[in-house]
Amino acid sequence: MKKEIMNYETLLKVTHGIVLSRDPEEVALLIVEAVKNALKVKGCALLLFNRKIHELEVAASMGLSDEYLNKGPLSAMRSIARSLKDGPVAIWDVTDDARIQYPDAAKKEGISSVLSVPIAVREKPIGALRVYSAEPWEATLEDVNFVQAMAQIAGMALEMSRLYKGLKDSIEILKAKRDPKSLRTRGWTPYEGVPKSMGKVSPISQAIS
Repeated sequence: MKKEIMNYETLLKVTHGIVLSRDPEEVALLIVEAVKNALKVKGCALLLFNRKIHELEVAASMGLSDEYLNKGPLSAMRSIARSLKDGPVAIWDVTDDARIQYPDAAKKEGISSVLSVPIAVREKPIGALRVYSAEPWEATLEDVNFVQAMAQIAGMALEMSRLYKGLKDSIEILKAKRDPKSLRTRGWTPYEGVPKSMGKVSPISQAIS
């Protein structure tokens, strides 16, 4: 099967999975697994930017050991920082590139090359999608475009999950306010929040007033 077809099928699989799940953790895990399998690489990780401490934190990963994931804090200023602002960054040799923050840890993990692509929401970077190869890997334009597409999907999916959770909470609050049982205990009627002291005001009188 051609790589183009495989990548297309991966995009379909991921978008379908996102439609079925609004859990951001499930979405992140689905994306890293899909990228790893599609590109047949050692691993993939989805990192999110913590603006309070200016560090990148692992939201989901596939194919990487706990030891490597817990190697130390990832500085957003040092760890392939350009990929958060300027776009994709490809590292051919992790042992001979100043942009790699932990070269010894990468070598011990068996990583040779890294591709880092920014994840953005409304053109604002929120993290990065990183691909790790055990063999020296010169990513093709097709590979970079594919990972960029997955990163864009990740950004949209994470934002949708956040908005969905907020909207869901708002709906539950509205339902609680309009629940006659709860409203009676709070001194409100189910008639669009009209105080009990006003009684059951008709829609016509409400419109006139």
